Amino acid sequence: MPTVLLHTCCAPCASVCIERLREAGHVVTLFFSNANIGDSGEYARRLAAVVQLAEALEAPLLVDDTARHEDWLAAIRGLEAEREGGPRCRRCFAFSLGRTAARAQALGLDHFTTSLTVSPHKHTPTLFEVGKATDPIRFLPVDFKKQGGFQRSVELARRFNLYRQNFCGCEFSRAAASRHTGTTTAP
Repeated sequence: MPTVLLHTCCAPCASVCIERLREAGHVVTLFFSNANIGDSGEYARRLAAVVQLAEALEAPLLVDDTARHEDWLAAIRGLEAEREGGPRCRRCFAFSLGRTAARAQALGLDHFTTSLTVSPHKHTPTLFEVGKATDPIRFLPVDFKKQGGFQRSVELARRFNLYRQNFCGCEFSRAAASRHTGTTTAP
């Protein structure tokens, strides 16, 4: 069975990815790599939910504890004021997928992919471009939002009582979400 390292942005998004990858015959390992999250409380909440999901679905979990927020800030320097979904996000994708690709290669895994494609707010073609540019051989382009993927992730989040948020993770996306909704978490 082919092995895949799943870049895991959060537990709700990862839930449907695990389900679909397993249905396709893959052995899935989660990779929580989120240096974009500067708020330690938010990082801890997301990690706790991913641990909870990994235990519930009996999925191996690796945590990228060497990536620092300062490294991520350096990677997106000059793009802080860009709109959500623009060049800053593309650079962020490259940072996270680069770390995921390197870990997949180091572990000898067949593929890597990302849970970010579950979100209706993420531009899947951009994620595919970045993933293929990172490692065209190992990158597995899967649009997890297709066939009701986002809705399924919401169902699974409810079933497993997972923490859900309404912003991608960085302080810039959090500020944009706060301006749009007046809140930073979703039930």
